[in-house]
Amino acid sequence: MAVRTAFIGILIVITARVAGPQLEHIWSIWETPSDVVRVALGVAVCSWLLVNLFIVPRDLGGYRTWLYLGPILLPLAILVAVVAW
Repeated sequence: MAVRTAFIGILIVITARVAGPQLEHIWSIWETPSDVVRVALGVAVCSWLLVNLFIVPRDLGGYRTWLYLGPILLPLAILVAVVAW
């Protein structure tokens, strides 16, 4: 559960960083249509990830999947977060 929570949290941070406007202030998104679309998609994806953060796997197979893939995906997600920052 901790690996799954950390992985989804890192995905939220990466998505929020990438979906931010190109300029420093939030009001600059109205200058270009692509910024509006990027921020809107970023908010939608971050909301979806946040909802999935609180939905736990329903069966033993879901926990087993995170047990096997977690040690592989978590360092990869951390590496992507560091590179994207």
